[in-house]
Amino acid sequence: EPLPLAGIRVLDVGSFIAAPAAATAMGDFGADVIKVEPPGTGDPYRMNWKNPNYPQADVNFPWQLDGRNKRSITLDLKHPDGRAALDRLIATADVMVVNFPKPARERLRLDWSQVEPVNPRLIYASLTGYGETGPEAATPGFDNNAYFARAGILDALGYEGGPPGFSLPAQGDRATAMTLLAAIMIGLYRRERTGKGGWVGTSLYANGAWSNAALVAGALVGAERSPAPPRERPRSALLNPYRAGDGRWFAIVVAPEARAWPAFCRAVGRPDLLEDPRFADATGRRQNAAALVAELDRLFATQPWSHWRKAFLAAGVPAAPINHVREVVTDEQAEHAGIFLPTEAPEVPRTVANPVRLGFAEMRKAARAPELGAHTDEVLREAGFDDAAIAAMRKNGALG
Repeated sequence: EPLPLAGIRVLDVGSFIAAPAAATAMGDFGADVIKVEPPGTGDPYRMNWKNPNYPQADVNFPWQLDGRNKRSITLDLKHPDGRAALDRLIATADVMVVNFPKPARERLRLDWSQVEPVNPRLIYASLTGYGETGPEAATPGFDNNAYFARAGILDALGYEGGPPGFSLPAQGDRATAMTLLAAIMIGLYRRERTGKGGWVGTSLYANGAWSNAALVAGALVGAERSPAPPRERPRSALLNPYRAGDGRWFAIVVAPEARAWPAFCRAVGRPDLLEDPRFADATGRRQNAAALVAELDRLFATQPWSHWRKAFLAAGVPAAPINHVREVVTDEQAEHAGIFLPTEAPEVPRTVANPVRLGFAEMRKAARAPELGAHTDEVLREAGFDDAAIAAMRKNGALG
């Protein structure tokens, strides 16, 4: 059967990562995604592969990751003809994804109130840093500041007596993209039932708080979590990283403790720990966490990870190696989990799939990410412009 989003047209009028990544996921399942970019440099994310915080490579793998399955058109939205051309596209679109702050949207006549008359059936998806209203609605937001920092995640990741943690590239953006995708699909579902389009959206800040909801919900009732203590004296020795005899770090989760603690002790060959009064119950194991870590550190150093892995698997103890990212791309289970997606770009033969899995459809092979403006003429012709009109817009600067 056709891919589930075949026939859905998406206008990606965003830049950088979170909003465009939601459009990418829709393209994976068959949507026709038109990437609307400013003339000249296009979406600044095209050059993000040179960002020193990204892995350094000779190929533009970030653009292939998020530009796949899209058609690129350049329009100067500040030019009257460019903006008029966008209205033609809006009139035939099902979804429009934007991530400009509200004042910028209003200046460009891209706010929902300004777009709705052009296409009342449109699902208008807005992504902001801090929300649509309030004193900081117009403040620029990236995942590091709006998702991780403002929502308390970086503070919670810090260790006792040390500085706050620091985020890795675009992690908050990608989680937020899937929330925006969910909002879009709810909008499309409502439209199926009512025929009406509407505004949907989310913010990096809201997603950071949702990701950090266990801590934030606790703060709402006055509960506070102190900074994380060092690994050698954790809150729980049974939710902690350890190092095997071959130097391999791994993480264990012994839960629920009442049932899992005896199985764990037998799995590691230390049934005597069950008789140790310091570790007789959950309260004792927490009060004596440093002593239990010392016992386990000595024990785990006696055998390689392969030994412990077999022991944990046999006993049903959740444990996993702490992989280097290069190990993820060769992990057999990652292949079974559908984490990678083949592409049509020889220089980037595989990329990362979005995390949605469907029993009735698979993602399409990732088309090569487009060159800037590669589909401008094609898309404009589909919108009803003839070659003379396109040439005139190119001459007057509306297309760059």
